[in-house]
Order: sequence, then structure tokens, then C-alpha cells
Amino acid sequence: MLLRQRNIAVLLLVAVLALSLNANAQATGPEGLPETVVIPAGDFTRGSDHAEREAAYRLDEGAYGHSRTRERKWYDRELLRQAATTDSFRIMVTPVTNQAYAAFVDATGYPVPVVDASTWKGYGLVHPYARTRRHAWQTGKPPLGREQHPVVLVSHGDAMAYAAWLGQKTGQKWRLPIEAEWEKAARGLEGLRFPWGDDFDATRLNSHDQGPFDTMPVKSYPGGISPFGAYDMAGQVFEWTATPASTGRYTVKGGSWDDKGCGVCRPAARHSRSEALKHILIGFRLVSDVLD
Repeated sequence: MLLRQRNIAVLLLVAVLALSLNANAQATGPEGLPETVVIPAGDFTRGSDHAEREAAYRLDEGAYGHSRTRERKWYDRELLRQAATTDSFRIMVTPVTNQAYAAFVDATGYPVPVVDASTWKGYGLVHPYARTRRHAWQTGKPPLGREQHPVVLVSHGDAMAYAAWLGQKTGQKWRLPIEAEWEKAARGLEGLRFPWGDDFDATRLNSHDQGPFDTMPVKSYPGGISPFGAYDMAGQVFEWTATPASTGRYTVKGGSWDDKGCGVCRPAARHSRSEALKHILIGFRLVSDVLD
């Protein structure tokens, strides 16, 4: 356990140093490619056990003052803690930002992220329509000052359209991660409960516990970096995956700025949303395969 804690501490230190040296850098790699980290092929621990799920329910109860997540058995649907394996892949260091998505819109004329009042009402969500206005691209451009925030109000199909365009632009194949890939990138090989370790720390993520109840620029929480060097994989925004949950629905991961507790922000947590939904809580990041 001590060695594990030291390894996590070293990773966090490296991440913080990198952030300080590149504070003004754009989230791009060589030749304008998105900034990515390589996730190695092999086994990792995914899912949760009873102890983790019970701890998650207690976090929520302490934050909300009620037991609705427990009563609705939100976390009972998680995969049992188990060994799993993936091939190697690259994953974007951050969710796709408004600025990055704007390049796609400008190049293709693709519809901007927005939703009308009637459609929003039809979703039956708890957030009022007025709250969507700060995220919507009302002038055909990202809202001023939100260029480095994660893009939201994008459907599953919108995310796949962006991936197809990025593939044409870069000559590489990009896609949404499957759930196992996303979870491995978020929690490392040993199945941490959160990207940074097993104990919840509200200062390490954008959640409703201490956050502004809004999206934030990506990389705003360097203390929440994952063992592989990915940011914002707990809180900030949920992220679409390529894993279907049922007909017309896909698994989303990560929790959001709206959540507190934050049991749902754990990488093991999982639920699904309609593929057509354009939500202020959901964005995405992409992966590409590592070629030999």
C-alpha cells in the first residue's frame, strides 16, 4: 500500500510540474494533433465491490441529506470488481473543448451545440431551460470566455461526427472509447476509487461540493489527474462512450459539475442516456488505437 501511495504521489508531482511549465500551452500535440496519453495494453481492475458502493452511498447521503441514490440502487448496477484487459490506445488528455469543436464547425458547417426550449422540455430534466443559455452557441460561436470549457449540448451522434472529421483532418482513426477503456484511463491499473486514490477529495474535481455549479476550463484541477495523466475524468462533465446500454442509449461516465457526494463521479459508476440527448452535463473525449 505504501508503494502504491508513493507511485500515485510521484505521478501527481510530475503532472503538476508539467502543468506549471506549460500553463499557456494549447491542448494539442505535435503538428496540431490533440494532446493524448498512451494507455498500455494489459490487465487492470474495473468495477466495484460492496465496500466501495457502500462508501459511495454514504458520501451521497452526507452531501444531500437523503438516501435517494441508495433507495434507487444507483450503484448496485455497477460491474462487480474484476480483472479486465484492453489493447493499448491513446486517449485525449482532456474532454473536447468548445475551441476544438469550433474548428470542426467552421470546417464543415456542422450545426452548433444548442437546444431549443421545446426539445429541452421534452427531455424531462430537472435543470431549467434558462440554465442552458450559458452553454449554448447563440451566435454560431462558443460563448465568450468559455473557449477552453468542455463542449456540451452534443449528442452521441455529434461526438461521432466530430471523431470522423478529426480522422480525416489528422489521417488517424478517432472514436469514442468503450467503457472499459475509459475506466482504465481514469483509475489506472489497480482500480482506484477515484483518479487520485481511494478517498474522496472535493478539491480535486469540479463537482457541486465545492465547484461553481458550472463547467470550468479544462485542466483546472491538476490534483485530480489520473494515474496515466488524464484530466477531468471525475466531475466536470459526463462523457459519452461507445458502449451501448440498451436500444438507443449509451453509457456515460465520470460525473459532472452538478453532482455532489460524489459517488457518481467514481470511474466504476455507470449509467446511460439517450443517444439523441443534448445535455449541459455531457461532453466527450476520444481515443485512437496505438499502431505497432
